[in-house]
Amino acid sequence: MPAAPVFPLTVFYDGSCSVCAAEMELYRRKNHGGRLVFTDIGAPGFDPAPYGIGLDAFMAQMHAIDGAGRAYRGVEAFWAIWQAFPASSLYGLLGTLVMLPGVNLLARFGYRGFARIRKYLPKRNPSCDGGTCRIDRH
Repeated sequence: MPAAPVFPLTVFYDGSCSVCAAEMELYRRKNHGGRLVFTDIGAPGFDPAPYGIGLDAFMAQMHAIDGAGRAYRGVEAFWAIWQAFPASSLYGLLGTLVMLPGVNLLARFGYRGFARIRKYLPKRNPSCDGGTCRIDRH
């Protein structure tokens, strides 16, 4: 099991991926006590250089970096995110379950599959920021 994250935990996600952005929005809305900070690696101004991780690596799989500078990748990044929530919550339970040997193997397999097809998923429409799409009437 990885070392418990030191909060705050910076979560790096691809905001142009509709699935990724929707999941991060769910985490934002839940009570995580300010322990999560979200960084959109798909934003035009994102610079990966300060983190010592290339943009291709960031795009290949989910990353989270804790307050001590430890990096969590893939399934471990989700585990680290779920540690920000109370143990009695659904996410707290997922954080416990995902590290069980059989569950962890299945989660890693499933995540690798998702990471491979992610680039083919629909992209998020920037005009839908805020929850509703604007219709251009021109």
